[in-house]
This record gives sequence, structure tokens and C-alpha cells, in this order.
Amino acid sequence: MLDPFNRPINYLRVSITDRCNLRCTYCMPEEGIQLIKHSEIISYEDVVAVINEGLKLGINKVRITGGEPLVRKGVVDLIKQIRNIEGITDFGMTTNGTLLDQFAPALSKAGLRRINVSLDTLQPEKFRQITRVGEIEKVFSGIKAAQLAGMTPIKINCVIKDSSQEPDALEVKAFCRKNGLEVRFIHTMDLEKGCFTIVEGGDGGNCNNCNRLRLTANGYIMPCLFSNQRFSIRELGIREALIRAIQTKPAKGDVNNCGSFYNIGG
Repeated sequence: MLDPFNRPINYLRVSITDRCNLRCTYCMPEEGIQLIKHSEIISYEDVVAVINEGLKLGINKVRITGGEPLVRKGVVDLIKQIRNIEGITDFGMTTNGTLLDQFAPALSKAGLRRINVSLDTLQPEKFRQITRVGEIEKVFSGIKAAQLAGMTPIKINCVIKDSSQEPDALEVKAFCRKNGLEVRFIHTMDLEKGCFTIVEGGDGGNCNNCNRLRLTANGYIMPCLFSNQRFSIRELGIREALIRAIQTKPAKGDVNNCGSFYNIGG
């Protein structure tokens, strides 16, 4: 299905939780967040229903995000259900990697092949400063476990402040080259100020070619990360929410002051 600017919409990013076991400085405020009530979190049954309905409208690419998707119970079963949906040709997950060493074998067996892991530095102390609570060795172990489980490609998402020539970014790039990983550099974004750029090594942030919708953890379809527009699958029904999101997708991202990265999935 085409949006008003003749862009084919075939990509759905699905946030299955707003919970996370890290507290990254660019994602969550230091004082914490107001978590979505468990009763409002979208069910796996509804996630599968949205994907199936999206398939009829041209969706063939799905990415599971969070929060941190691996903290939600039953995620492996969800992966298995999505993998069995005929017509989904590109299926992946974005994770902080700290739980991958536990989940990689089961995820791979369930049918997950593509995975993106967040890693902004190789320095343990810097990693703890950024995540507030994280242990970088768990990420390294998770990446290795994903490789051993046969996941490919494994992409590293590295958030940068000003340039991919920053010392941390250069170290991450060298680490990826040495270990057969792909790297993407994502400039720090600000939803409320509308600050974003095109991802280096990826296609995110390129509004001219944007092909994506987002399903939030509490059941809204969003046509754009940098927009206040959202359509409830509970109030409108799944098909109508998807169609309205496609029909109202803006030409370019603007601002978003009613959502956050941790419950939309950046």
C-alpha cells in the first residue's frame, strides 16, 4: 500500500514492552519512567493479528523492539509464531544484547536470524556510565552466543554524539571489522526537538524513502517516530488503524511530545 507521497509501506516495527534492564542516558531519564500498566500492554495474540493484517496491506518486513524485548516472558514463542507467518520475508530483532547469551540458541531455533545489538563503546566504565547499570561483558557474550547460534547478519547499533570519527565509534568499528559484524552509526535523536539524521550504514532517518510504521507497546499504530499521530487498534480495529496510519503518514518527521524511545522502539 502506498502512502500519500507514493512511498510503499512494507515495514512494521513492533515494540512488545516498555520495560528494560538498562537505563541508557539517551533513552530514559535518571528519575525513571512511568511504566505502562500491564493491562495496557499489547498481547502476543494481538501482535500476531496486527502482522497478519499488515501482510494484507503490503507489510513483509517485521522487527521486534522494546524497551528490551528479551525481558518480556514468552518472547521465544512469539518469535516462533511470527516466523510461521507466510509472506514475512525479513524478520529481525533489536536488543541491548545483555540477555542474548541466555536466549540466542532458543531464538535461533524459533526462526530468528537477523539481530541488531546496541553497543556505543568498548570501555566497561563508559558503558556503565551510558547504561547506568550495564556490564559490557554480557553484551560481548551475547554477541558471541548469537554468532554461535548462526544468526546473520549481526548488526551493531552505535549511538554517536557528533561524528562516527569519535574515539568510541572508531573502536566499535574496529571491533566489528575484527569480529565479522556490521556497524551502523546513529546520531543522538531528540523527539521533542525533532532532531534526527540519516543513519550511517543504514536507511533509518531518510524520510524520502521511509517505508515503516510502528506498533507501540500499548497498542497504537504510529505512522512516524517523529509525529504525534497514533491510532489505537483497540478503538479503531487493527485494519482501520493501519490504514489511517498509512494514509496520514507525513512527508517528513517533525516532533513527538507524546511518546518516548523506550515504548515506541527507536
